[in-house]
Amino acid sequence: MPTRNPLAFLLLLALDPSQLPAQSTPPPAVFGYADFTAQSKIEQEFLAVPEAKLAGQHLKTLTAEPHLASTPEDRKTADYVAQKFRAAGLETEIVPYRVLMNQPKVVRVEAYDPTGKLLIGGPTREHVDGDPYQDDPRVVMPFNGSSGSGDVTGDVVYANYGRLEDFDQLAAQHIDLHGKIVLVRYGAVFRGVKVYIAELRGAAGVLIYSDPQDDGYYKGDPWPIGPWRPDTGVQRGSVQFLFKYPGDPETPGEASTLDLPDSARISPEGNQPRIVSIPLSYHDASPILQALKGPGVPQGWQGALPFRYHLGPGGVRVHLVSQQDYRRRIIWDVIGKAKGSQYPDDWVIAGNHRDAWVYGAVDPSSGTAAMLESVHGIGVLLKQGWRPRRTIVFCSWDAEEEGLIGSTEWVEQHAKTLDRAVAYFNMDVGVAGPDFSAAAVPSLKQFLRELTRSVPSPLGATVYDQWRNAHLEGNEHRGSNAPPETEEVHVGDLGSGSDFTPFLQHVGVPSTDVGSGGPYGVYHSTFDDFAWYTQNADPKFVYLQEMARVFGLEALRMADSDVLPYDYLTYARAIDSYVAAAKRKASDAGLTPLDFAPAAAAAGRFVAAAQKAHDRQIAPAGDLAKLNLALRQTETALVSEAGLPNRPWYRHTIYAPGEFTGYAAVVIPGVNEALDARDLNRAARQLAVLAQALDRAAHTLEGAR
Repeated sequence: MPTRNPLAFLLLLALDPSQLPAQSTPPPAVFGYADFTAQSKIEQEFLAVPEAKLAGQHLKTLTAEPHLASTPEDRKTADYVAQKFRAAGLETEIVPYRVLMNQPKVVRVEAYDPTGKLLIGGPTREHVDGDPYQDDPRVVMPFNGSSGSGDVTGDVVYANYGRLEDFDQLAAQHIDLHGKIVLVRYGAVFRGVKVYIAELRGAAGVLIYSDPQDDGYYKGDPWPIGPWRPDTGVQRGSVQFLFKYPGDPETPGEASTLDLPDSARISPEGNQPRIVSIPLSYHDASPILQALKGPGVPQGWQGALPFRYHLGPGGVRVHLVSQQDYRRRIIWDVIGKAKGSQYPDDWVIAGNHRDAWVYGAVDPSSGTAAMLESVHGIGVLLKQGWRPRRTIVFCSWDAEEEGLIGSTEWVEQHAKTLDRAVAYFNMDVGVAGPDFSAAAVPSLKQFLRELTRSVPSPLGATVYDQWRNAHLEGNEHRGSNAPPETEEVHVGDLGSGSDFTPFLQHVGVPSTDVGSGGPYGVYHSTFDDFAWYTQNADPKFVYLQEMARVFGLEALRMADSDVLPYDYLTYARAIDSYVAAAKRKASDAGLTPLDFAPAAAAAGRFVAAAQKAHDRQIAPAGDLAKLNLALRQTETALVSEAGLPNRPWYRHTIYAPGEFTGYAAVVIPGVNEALDARDLNRAARQLAVLAQALDRAAHTLEGAR
């Protein structure tokens, strides 16, 4: 909402956040609405409700104690969220699941030089001068979720970020990893991929440390002076093989409800590492790296510690002890519904996880605090007599950090019902700073751009304006994504790493993910607490208010739309470009016998069907329920019942997390991963699967005429 005086606008919101400027001009035409006039008034009423002060109070309550999944403190946060859901008028239930998770009993790292001199005995306790939360005895020691247990000793080899190409470079230098302890730094790929490849290459254990080049003093002042990671800060995290399947490792594809018999469970072997993995601070990694011998590191492998890095082996041996307490533990999702008045079986779902490795002020409690103010806004509308046309479902997921467990179990339990779910909107790291960003399936990218034009920014004007300005400035958080002035803001693709994964990639629900970023060096450490947040991320909680408005407006606008605002024309054109790129990739690799013609023709049919559907969406007439059903089923048509080769839980033919990237999306994954493996037979089969999916989607979309 533009304003000529950003300072006056900020002051207005600070004094009375309900007093948004009235809309003085006719509402714009909005995709999905025949006439946006009535909806515009409802949205203005909603936008006036979320309060920065209340969001800050939610955040302070949620971060008062460490609340690792399945702990009593975690249950307290579930009760708090459920209370707020009920107060807003949502039909609310706390849904438990029994899932396999580990907690640490003993974690020890000892490093010795060739004379037997002890270089470190750790991990060192996280500590800085003046943090008011760090000494709580409930702070869990640094550990990796899904780590193997063991007692191993070996020579150290440094493997940079632990990417596939990093391990291949070590192999090219004839550095054998069998029985070695691999030291890798955080970044570039999901930590579970680092451990996965190390295990495949024969390593006995993995140490994952945070290099100051990536999120420490090389970036700026460390906490408590600035926002970056201090020397003792440790990034905890799961190393479950999420790229195979997320959720409870014993029940892939089936919900791990309390009454599920043990006979229905399988061994988690294959989805979790066998070897030991332990996270480290750069305080503890530094003596190991400094003592390491062998060749100097290749270009790009040097971090920011003040000495030359070497590959090893030689110069240092490490003894690792990991005793993990694996047991089936209870977790708690919180589900709140506002039943739809016209299409009650069509669900608009909005979710954020609640569990944290320690306090989780940014990750995820900022998202939960913002979601609660979204619920507050919806609740005010409900009390005024408004009802959404479609059912809105707000979800607070548990055990996301251990492997997207709470959301995955719920999706697996409700898979058939979710055939009618029209969207899943995710928020994880709600606010780490002022820089709005988003990712989505292509059909919802323009929906996000349009929606953010309606939400005021704390900096004046709208969220969209600030988002665009940040891109055009090309700051360090946007970099190469900055578009030319003539282009729209960049909306990323969905890979994995958060709770949209089961919705999109297992059952085919169109999804988005939104957040607001900034300098954030305390990720998954004890220092991600209320003190860090109020000093560095959002002192006045105005970005929590902004995200509450964005998140709630996503649900509100989708729930009330006349025609589901999916942009399949953009989606189809994107897929057409993916097929063309894969064809060039195959040609460049000399994989010439492959026939791309059927997939290319199917992509062309999808583009043609999408164009005709788009024309009808702009000027809707006739049976809108039939039109909407066809639009919704088109995304599901892109799901393959057989799933991807070697990881059938992932069933989406267009997007999946990469086997060797984890978080980052791989497009048309069945085809591209077969090409990467130079497997012609698999590539041919996957091209056929893709062509069939695109033909299904085109045929389904033709039903929208």
